[in-house]
Amino acid sequence: MIINPKGISTSELHGYLLGAVTPRPIAFASTVDKAGNVNLSPFSFFNVFSANPPILIFSPSRRGRDNTTKHTLDNVLEHPETVVSIVSNEMVQQMSLSSTEYEKGINEFTKAGFNQEPSDRVKPPRVLEAPVSFECKVQEVKSLGKEGGAGQLVICEVLLIHLDEKILDENGRINPNKLNAVGRMGGDWYVKAFGDAIFEVAKPLKTKGMGVDRIPDRIRISTVLTGNHLGMLGNVEQLPSRKDVQDFANEPEVSTILDSFDDEENIRLELHKLAAKLLNEGEVDTAWKVLMIR
Repeated sequence: MIINPKGISTSELHGYLLGAVTPRPIAFASTVDKAGNVNLSPFSFFNVFSANPPILIFSPSRRGRDNTTKHTLDNVLEHPETVVSIVSNEMVQQMSLSSTEYEKGINEFTKAGFNQEPSDRVKPPRVLEAPVSFECKVQEVKSLGKEGGAGQLVICEVLLIHLDEKILDENGRINPNKLNAVGRMGGDWYVKAFGDAIFEVAKPLKTKGMGVDRIPDRIRISTVLTGNHLGMLGNVEQLPSRKDVQDFANEPEVSTILDSFDDEENIRLELHKLAAKLLNEGEVDTAWKVLMIR
């Protein structure tokens, strides 16, 4: 299926974009207008773009249905400050309620039942219940267009970070299973960014993986191993030694396979199944020993 963005309506395109580009973090942005009225609203066109200087960007796009602007955008143009808070699973329903299009001047902190905490460096208050909040100065608002659906990038420099110490691990780093963040999907869907939903992938920064192209063909074209398996195998710097492989052939799981089958094809198939199991358990070096036996 091929879609030409110019051949469908903005609302249809919006659905495809938000359904595919997921999960998206949520910027829970509090702002004030020139009269001091407080606004609180979530935006999932959001991310961090720099650490030096520390820059966050979110986009309160122009409404697709009538091309009007959101109070958050109006506010940062009047008073260029904001507090961007991170949404945890414990506050997601209240956050959703705050996205209701209340009339200008209505305080969504009150409507959604959040506690309004004074900030230290900026005028907009922060959400007390949020596990992390960033006090920001708005550097620039960059318009991507004047039609309905056009993004309006609010480029924010972080001045101060408020962080609940309860979300930290023993090394002082943020533990995703304590942060309990949620992300935005398409439609009414959200995703939990903790528990069984998260997993680790070793970054190839300290080592230089040999690459999938260096994997022997008999392994690379396996009918058992997946692309993810090959990525893990290609992330090692060198293959196990011949002695290590020969020694490992005496391990019970391997020797049982070698003794149970007569033909080479079935032996290799079973060895690949064992290697896949080991890779799923994160045992990359052991999986390589299995694969190098035959």
